Amino acid sequence: MKLTKLLATAALALGMATTAMADKTKVGFVYVGPVGDGGWTYEHDQGRKAVVEAFGDKVETVYVESVPEGPDAERVMTQMALNGADLIFATSFGYMDAVQNVAKKFPKVKFEHATGYKTAPNVSVYSARFYEGRAVQGTIAGRMTKSNIIGYIASFPIPEVIRGINSAYIHAKKVNPDVEFKIVWVYTWFDPAKEADAAKTLIEQGADVILQHTDSTAPQAAAQKAGNVITFGQASDMAEYAPLPRVSSIIDNWGPYYVRRTKAVMDGTWESVSTWDGIREGMVKIGEISSAVPGDVKAEAEALRDAIAAGEYHPFTGPLNKQDGTPWLKEGEVADDGTLLGMNFYVEGIEGEIPQ
Repeated sequence: MKLTKLLATAALALGMATTAMADKTKVGFVYVGPVGDGGWTYEHDQGRKAVVEAFGDKVETVYVESVPEGPDAERVMTQMALNGADLIFATSFGYMDAVQNVAKKFPKVKFEHATGYKTAPNVSVYSARFYEGRAVQGTIAGRMTKSNIIGYIASFPIPEVIRGINSAYIHAKKVNPDVEFKIVWVYTWFDPAKEADAAKTLIEQGADVILQHTDSTAPQAAAQKAGNVITFGQASDMAEYAPLPRVSSIIDNWGPYYVRRTKAVMDGTWESVSTWDGIREGMVKIGEISSAVPGDVKAEAEALRDAIAAGEYHPFTGPLNKQDGTPWLKEGEVADDGTLLGMNFYVEGIEGEIPQ
């Protein structure tokens, strides 16, 4: 009798535990770099932690870091789906086709793809208007350069990166007509050695300001070693290098979006959407402008940030021409999102060609 009662109690406890686990929403994250990169992946993982903080034991999160863009990403997402993930965040542009392939195999799993453009009934896309932050960086860079040479470490020749280069150049040129951009393409999101070499090359070519669209802090360290060179944090604040060489930063704030989309899965309201938010919505933040920046320059940069946030100013406002001199935007005309999302050209004044 006692044994029967004991077995029944154990079975009940096991059933309750199984039910509790089944009630949890399982959320997976696929990262292109290590969580300790200090930049892009670090901030996505901060977003994951925000989900845990918001929902506690109602969620289970899992992640795989340093997943190459390509077949391996498809393998990782497939395994997450097989292991019971309800929602998967794929956090790099190059995961796009992998997301589509896995989503077709698992129609009940919801997928969120960062910086991509292909949707499906169970696939949403989301990105941030990083070019708004580049406008602020360009303003500071144009004011502070003494050599009038600004170096830019570019990752891959995709619209997101090209938009950033153009926005930074436009605003540097506005405040300093003598400014020149030198661009090095490194064909990687995260490779500290390549990023450091690119920074050194640009500094050797006379750049005293370095901007980057790569994920590590290696360019900051290279600039610090060189001296008399300023930098900007990319994706994360990189404040350990403030007040010099890092004088400000673009911070990607994914937490609120991740919490909102996880909640939508929990309450059954999730649907496929395309999200492109910026400074106004808080997805793009401007890191503290350090004491190394003169007060008048800081005020100018903050005024630009605030005008963008208020919707009073758009970083791509005419008159603007394309690199070959072809008219693009008339006086006061604002670029449409379609053109920006597919941007494959430099604006007038930038030298060199976009790699194909």
